[in-house]
Amino acid sequence: MVTEIAPTYRTDAFIDGAFRPASSGERFATENPATGQTLTEIAAGDGADIDLAVTAARRAFEDGRWSRRSPAERKTVLLRLADLIEADAEELAMLDSLEAGKPITDCRDTDLPETIKTFRWYAEAADKLYDSIAPTGRDALGMIIREPIGVVGAVLPWNFPIMMAAWKAAPALTAGNSLIIKPAELTSLSTLRLAELAAEAGVPDGVFNVVPGLGETAGQALGRHPDVNILSFTGSTEVGRLFLRYASESNLKRIVLECGGKSPQVVMADAADLDLVADNVVLAGYANMGENCTCGSRLIVHRSVRDELLERIIARTADWTVGDPQDPATRIGPMIERPHLDKVLGYIESGRADGARVVVGGGRAMPDSGGYFVEPTVFDGVDNSMRIAREEIFGPVISTIPFDSEDEGLAIANETNYGLHAAVYTNDLDTAIRAARTLRAGTVSVNAYSEGDITTPFGGFKESGFGGRDKGLEAFDQYTEKKTIWIAVKA
Repeated sequence: MVTEIAPTYRTDAFIDGAFRPASSGERFATENPATGQTLTEIAAGDGADIDLAVTAARRAFEDGRWSRRSPAERKTVLLRLADLIEADAEELAMLDSLEAGKPITDCRDTDLPETIKTFRWYAEAADKLYDSIAPTGRDALGMIIREPIGVVGAVLPWNFPIMMAAWKAAPALTAGNSLIIKPAELTSLSTLRLAELAAEAGVPDGVFNVVPGLGETAGQALGRHPDVNILSFTGSTEVGRLFLRYASESNLKRIVLECGGKSPQVVMADAADLDLVADNVVLAGYANMGENCTCGSRLIVHRSVRDELLERIIARTADWTVGDPQDPATRIGPMIERPHLDKVLGYIESGRADGARVVVGGGRAMPDSGGYFVEPTVFDGVDNSMRIAREEIFGPVISTIPFDSEDEGLAIANETNYGLHAAVYTNDLDTAIRAARTLRAGTVSVNAYSEGDITTPFGGFKESGFGGRDKGLEAFDQYTEKKTIWIAVKA
């Protein structure tokens, strides 16, 4: 049954505590990828709007309306914000489902609960993190303290709009910073609503700003702004490189990047429960339509269990229903936009041309809907040199690569430019530990597909990440400066 709800769209930038149109008056359309129809038009912020937001954020930071509040006071406000998000969860879930094409069940059961948990976890940590005293002699007292870094810029991806906003906003605000978020131009609606809720919760004017707009205008302006102290970006490796360049050509602001992935799922010969493995493999490959940086797109499986495992994967693929994202029974919604649909279908054709064999799926789904749907697809007979094995597809496509020994399987897994996530399936503890130590990835899960939880840092090796982590106390620390205060003491 399709859910009936008519959410309100906030479509202007949120700067200094109020919604306002873009300075240029320009707007851009955002669409429902399940139908190809326009939902609404959003203010197209540019450099002028970013400058207004940064000025407001700097003013708020310097006068201390948030930065000088006690950690306990900030905690109270952010817990109130978490409560407001929880009360508004249905509308926020629907906004992400409509604009990103995400299954409404995923938004309700995963994204919104994780968003709420993120704000509560960092809020509760605010007054429980202690600074330290250096082990000096009696002639001095050395204090090592954290201070908020200042003005934080955050540039979001379109695949998890509200949750990624929380991953960046919660630790940055908890630390006492002011914030400017540039949401992805394809998915601005839930972040604009989040800013409104933050103001309602008591976050002061100028502390939480949202400027929607295009990457080449608003995004670049935020990356180059000389009064932004740190910028956190989640998205493609290609765009991540641009932010490093922007920082080097401006004020050397800190840059935190969480970029692409090509995650291996390594199934050893002794993996005892192939039903469990199959459940996790399809979850890793199909969840969020494969539009996920940790998508387990490379199934690296021992030749002795490949056929049995593929039978199970093919059977389970039938359970991943492609359909209207607002239908609670749907598990796979559309690709985010028409160009991305064409890209994913192009990769599927590339796999065929290179000699890989499609064993399930392999085409466009529901073309009469006007939406951008792709069948969940599994390739067999893939070589790690093929494009489908090396490049990030960002769609529900799994490539099966066989191996004959543990060393060979792990070598194939590491033969990639990326290193965000990896999984290993084995019934032997020694094998699990060896594999976890060998795999070059920021997160390695054993006998499961998991990114950890809010307590564990998330980020990548190699071209998957740079400069820091999301989640965990590591994320909190990256939005602070460490200062030494050295006090001479008379004997």
